[in-house]
Amino acid sequence: MIHRRTAVALFVASPLLLSGCGGGAEAAPSRSGDDRPVRVTASPTPDESSSPRPSGIPGLGPRTTAAIPGRAEQLVVARGRGRNSPVSSVVLYERDDDVWQAGAVWPAHNGRDGWSEHHMAGDLRSPVGVYGLTDAGGLLADPGSRLPYHHSYGFTSPGTGFEGEPLEGSFDYVVAINYNREPGTSPLDWTRPMGAKRGGGVWLHVDHGGPTHACVSVAKAHMKELLRALDPARHPAVVMGHADWLAQ
Repeated sequence: MIHRRTAVALFVASPLLLSGCGGGAEAAPSRSGDDRPVRVTASPTPDESSSPRPSGIPGLGPRTTAAIPGRAEQLVVARGRGRNSPVSSVVLYERDDDVWQAGAVWPAHNGRDGWSEHHMAGDLRSPVGVYGLTDAGGLLADPGSRLPYHHSYGFTSPGTGFEGEPLEGSFDYVVAINYNREPGTSPLDWTRPMGAKRGGGVWLHVDHGGPTHACVSVAKAHMKELLRALDPARHPAVVMGHADWLAQ
């Protein structure tokens, strides 16, 4: 049985995991005895509502701001340095009444070749957009996550990254980004609503010191902080893209 906090699934490593990050996540569905989705605990998915929009976040233009779900009270902003750059930053914003309060700026990495408005599997770019954050997990035990947490050996990350850096520990803690996945399931779930060609397994995860396949990565301490902060009752979401796209 899969429990909310302590589920552990046996894992058969795929050779594609050697490439790490988004590619690895795509190559590593959970091995729990059958091919059915591994469901965690149903979590609310951010959606549009008639709630008043809070004051704007610096660097987000009107189009991007309009795409933020009205119910969202926590927003992770992943801002890329440029369309073709793997370097980015992450800030957690939290709503206080109608004002967004910014947390610390964390250095981050994204896809090796930058960002895409039409992400495809293997393009080595992170998908731009606004996505819900409903499910978490990792190789290590739950550090106090408020999101449903799937503890599994399936989050093993062997091999080396694009710059020769070890990938070990990259999936110690992850938060699934709801791009081409079924919310309310383990980050390891293989369901791809838009089809496998559109990629998947895009996560926030522990930084390994280099570019990712499609994920966004921050330091391990920051991932633990994020897991302890994100609250399903506050409908967290992520806004991600390069600075010029976010400013539209």
